[in-house]
Amino acid sequence: MDWILTNMEFEDILLYMTNSIKQILTLAKEYKSIDSLARDFRSNLFLTNTYLNMKKIQLSLLALLMSVSSVSFAQEVIIIEEESEPSKFTFSGSVDAYFRTNFNAPNKGENALAPASSFGNLPGFSLGMANIIATYEGQKVGAVADLVFGPRGEDAVFGSPLYAGGMAGSSQIVNQLYVYWNVSDAVTLTFGNFNTFLGYEVISPTGNFNYSTSYMFSYGPFSHTGLKADFALSDKWSLMAAVMNPTDMTEFNLAGTYTLGAQLGYSTDASSTYLNFVYGDQDGKLDVDNGGLVPGQTSLGSTFQVDLTTGFDLTESLYLGINTTYNTTSAGEMYSGTSVSDSDGDGAGFYGFAGYLQASTSENFALGLRGEYFNVFNGGLDGVVGLDGNGDGNVFAVTLSGNAKIGNNLTLIPELRLDSMSEENLFYDSNLAPSKSLASFLLAAVFAF
Repeated sequence: MDWILTNMEFEDILLYMTNSIKQILTLAKEYKSIDSLARDFRSNLFLTNTYLNMKKIQLSLLALLMSVSSVSFAQEVIIIEEESEPSKFTFSGSVDAYFRTNFNAPNKGENALAPASSFGNLPGFSLGMANIIATYEGQKVGAVADLVFGPRGEDAVFGSPLYAGGMAGSSQIVNQLYVYWNVSDAVTLTFGNFNTFLGYEVISPTGNFNYSTSYMFSYGPFSHTGLKADFALSDKWSLMAAVMNPTDMTEFNLAGTYTLGAQLGYSTDASSTYLNFVYGDQDGKLDVDNGGLVPGQTSLGSTFQVDLTTGFDLTESLYLGINTTYNTTSAGEMYSGTSVSDSDGDGAGFYGFAGYLQASTSENFALGLRGEYFNVFNGGLDGVVGLDGNGDGNVFAVTLSGNAKIGNNLTLIPELRLDSMSEENLFYDSNLAPSKSLASFLLAAVFAF
């Protein structure tokens, strides 16, 4: 049988032995012999306790001597290294609000106009969102609960009121909810609801330079629910593979189909590049056996999207980011009244390209220019850009933003934006006449903690 001692217990024994020996030596000076010292030990209650403790010390000392002795013994003292526990529970998040106005279009009532990209589209003084993130980070396992409140938060989790029957249930405040397991230094598994890995921009305004968002980000996925595995292939290369519910169907899977995702990444100190893929049926298959179908009912086919994001530090004060994406959905199927058959037609979707140029003029101020070209084909999106008779149309949007840091937590973002359409059947001017362009100004305040 082994003696099991931790580092702390071993140190305590040594300290106790040292102090006890000092006490014994001090007491011994007052006696002429060891026998008289022992007699007083046994006759005095305080010294009796010391005597008993001395016996314990002798046993511990014997065990230690046995462990280092050159003579072979059956027992060993095993020193166990106590594992440090770096686990920690933290709160973080943000609060944001903004003011927005159009220069050449109505700003009030049912005619109030805004670009069809996500977030930051309300007129006048408006709320963004409050974001509260609770994180438990362990050495091997952890969990994240990311909650959102306010208009931006509701837009971000638009696909979540399924469990509440379309009503505003508690799921509409859940932006992310997942657990993870660091299986090894090279493999991490994540299970639950997590924000998308596609695109250059993110839901939280703290992660974007511009306050308003691009069209490509707005019509790609926001969130996924499923299981993903991240692999560190080397110091620079990474790989992610995932199986998920249909895009933005975060509470549960209503469609009965699944989407596959993948990401290949390459990162250095000066740049990072990610190639992303998703593929799957987003609205399920028509099933005659389940009933409830009506003649002429259709279901879209599988969606495929490939997305590339990259960024480079051109100099210490100049940064360039690039995002390009292509999304297409096949024609799918239709119920004739008696059977389900494949629908005729080509795939529909969108593609685009955006560049992000950012320049820091000081520690507390930077300017950023985003230029984006976004094209819809075969009626792939409705009400986003002006379309011609074939369902094709495009928009070119330029956004100039400033980032002014106030202390460590607050950022003010003044922003000018100009959206120019290929068709004039979506925008209109202040007189409600058709227009191809929309010019607007926005001032946002983003507080991060």
